[in-house]
Formats: sequence, C-alpha cells, structure tokens
Amino acid sequence: PPGDTAGCTFRHTSPEERCSTCHQRHQFNPAVARKSEQCKTCHWGKDHRDWEAYDISIHGTVYQVNKWDPTQFDMSKKLADADYVGPTCQYCHMRGGHHNVQRLSTVYTSMGMSNADRGAPLWKEKRDTWVSVCDDCHSPRFARENLQAMDEACKDAGLKYTETFKVAENLMLDGMGEPMPKDLAPDWSGQHIWSLKIGAYHEGDKYGGKKGESGEFRMSNCSDIERVCFESVGYWMTYIFKGMAHGSWNDATYCDGSFGMDRWLVKAKAASEQARRFTALEKKAGINWVPSEFWRKGDYLDQSSGMKIVKEFPGKTIFDLCPEPGWLDTH
Repeated sequence: PPGDTAGCTFRHTSPEERCSTCHQRHQFNPAVARKSEQCKTCHWGKDHRDWEAYDISIHGTVYQVNKWDPTQFDMSKKLADADYVGPTCQYCHMRGGHHNVQRLSTVYTSMGMSNADRGAPLWKEKRDTWVSVCDDCHSPRFARENLQAMDEACKDAGLKYTETFKVAENLMLDGMGEPMPKDLAPDWSGQHIWSLKIGAYHEGDKYGGKKGESGEFRMSNCSDIERVCFESVGYWMTYIFKGMAHGSWNDATYCDGSFGMDRWLVKAKAASEQARRFTALEKKAGINWVPSEFWRKGDYLDQSSGMKIVKEFPGKTIFDLCPEPGWLDTH
C-alpha cells in the first residue's frame, strides 16, 4: 500500500536522478554535498544499513568528532584534492569526485543477501579497486585482510541463512508450512508463489509457480516462520555485510548482526517444532484446520498492487505488465 512504501518510493524515484538530492536545492553548494550526512537521508535503515554502519565505525567516529574543524575536514576542496583525517562516504564511494557510486562497492549481490563466492574471478576488479581506495591511508595488506574478514563473516552468515531457510522449507514440504494457495491474497507482484521460492533454488509444483518463476519476500500475509526467514537474511545478514564493509565490527556482531541471526535461527526452529506438535495433536484429535478468512483478504491488502493486478488484469503479474524498464515509475 502507498503509505507502507512511502520511504521506498521517495528513495527510488526522482531523488536518484536529481542533482539537488545531494547538493540541496536552495544552496547547491558542493561543500554541502561532500558531507557524509547528505547520504543519510536514503542510505540507512534495516535492509541497507549504510549510515549506521559508517556512523559507529572507527572512520565514522573520527568524522563526527573532527568534522567541525576545517583543518581536519576542509569541505571547500574538491574531492580530488581532499586530505581528510578520516574518510567520508563521498571520499570512498565517489573517489576523486566521480558520480558512479556503485563503482566503489564490492561484491554487492543484493545488499549482501546472496551466498556469493566472494573470491571468484568475477569480483576481482571490484575487490582490487576497493583495496586501492583503502591504501590511500592503509597498506594494501591491511585492506585485503579486512576484505578477508568480511568474506569470512558473510560465509558464516550464509550458513545460518541456509539452515534457517531449510527449516522453513522442510516444514512446507511436509505440508505444515501453509504455502499460499490460489484463494489467498497474492504478493505485491500479483503472484501466489511461496514467498521463499527465491530464484531457481526451489523447483517443482510443491513450491508453487512454474520452473524458473520466483517468489517474492513477504512482510505480511505469510506464516511467522517465513517472516523470520525474511528478517534473518534481509536485516541481520545485511547488518553483517554492511558492518564488516565499513569497519563497524560491533554492528556486524552485537547490533543484531551475527547475534541476531543466531536468535532468528532459534525462532525458526522453535516455530517449526510447534507447528509439528500442533499438527500431530490435530491429527490425533481429528481436527481439520481451515485458515482464517483474514489470510485471504487481510485488513488492508485490497490497497496493495498485487490485489489490483489480480482484479484488473486476471492471469497477469506485475512482470507481465512492465513492457520496458522504468514503466513502473510512470504507471
């Protein structure tokens, strides 16, 4: 619904294409655009924790306590000439003043939510570029050791992510996970596919959808265990990736990073055990459980894009209705 997605819409429409988003409309001063706080409007939050990771990192702390001193942070100089006591967001991600921010990211893979082989040749150029930024102040060895630390943290997170999803998958395959049947509310895209059928990981009719079709993460109208899986990978795994990438190790561990994934894995296992116990009791007592009506309609789901598509374009999904990139922005 529009109210729920106000933040998404604001960030991913015109602000991405306007100079005034960073340079500020009423000032348009490059010195303002060079301050880390300019990135804070959009680059923070549960599923893209950039600002928080930077702000409580060693680099962020150096910036916060010294940013008032022009001898330490002279924002009047171009980034190509900058000589800061510590890096800002812009110094690393817009090195020398270029505006292709993603060029200075490393193995991004869906905000860190993918189980990627980060040492694969595919990523070598990005990793080498990443190291070349760090060695403005540090040795290349130091930068590569930190990259390796991030790799190991992400690998550990991937193991927890895989186990959490496996618990939910086994529950669903055993008929206790309540995948969304056709008479329940669709997801935002107008599909009725199990929310954890992501990409090509799950094939076959048991998961809903045809071969190659992908489900969409749900935050509502799904089982509790599906929501736990979404939060584990969408929030806590992202905290780990962002924290390690920005030198915010506490964020990657204590602030719902690694410890959060541990807790959510326990929640998934507990939900699975409870569902299995209830199913056994219902079977013994001869109870035929029928899902409540709110799963089919919801209190507000009629406002969502999925409901609109199902009603106005039967048999279609939002992907069928997008003839070209950018179509959604104007329709």
